[in-house]
Amino acid sequence: MGDIREFLIRSSHKVIGHYQFLLETATSNAERQRYRSRIEEEARLLDALTVEAKQAA
Repeated sequence: MGDIREFLIRSSHKVIGHYQFLLETATSNAERQRYRSRIEEEARLLDALTVEAKQAA
């Protein structure tokens, strides 16, 4: 189960990185807001995974 959690954590970091790139290249305020909200949501999921990983250790 730890391998899956580690995979999800790495994947979340990658997703956040991609959204940050898209945020930097966004051409409208609507796009920027959409990417910011997706980054925030992914960060919340990442925090939850990190807490679970620490509790499992």
